[in-house]
Amino acid sequence: MAEPTSEPVTEPVPGEDGSRPGDPALYYRAHVFCCTNERAKDHPRGSCARGGSEDLRGYMKKQASKLGIKGTRINIAGCLDRCELGPVMVIYPEGVWYAYRDKDDIDEILRVHLQEGGRVERLMLTPDQDGKEEKRKERRKDAAE
Repeated sequence: MAEPTSEPVTEPVPGEDGSRPGDPALYYRAHVFCCTNERAKDHPRGSCARGGSEDLRGYMKKQASKLGIKGTRINIAGCLDRCELGPVMVIYPEGVWYAYRDKDDIDEILRVHLQEGGRVERLMLTPDQDGKEEKRKERRKDAAE
């Protein structure tokens, strides 16, 4: 049996969605986890909370209800370890990650992903994106000024 890892899966296993025969039906059609982790203002990785994730998650929850999106749970999450790209969310069962900035982004994710079943490609994150290199470049630029 393979050892568990916290590294992202970069290549999907063809034909596997993680379910097995006999598994119960999904409890939620979609489960959204919005990182609301907060770090010190001077922390080099930043934090989703500093990007307004708490208010935006609250807005998303209210809008989902207002739009009548059924079978969806929008939860607060601790650190999802993509701090440099935050605020971030992940939507299951698909495992699609988004970086978002404002209510317009939230509205688009609600409409395109949760209502229409599509993807908001301009906001999607790929497994190779962690934002750490971008933050290092930003810190070097700030230090040089």
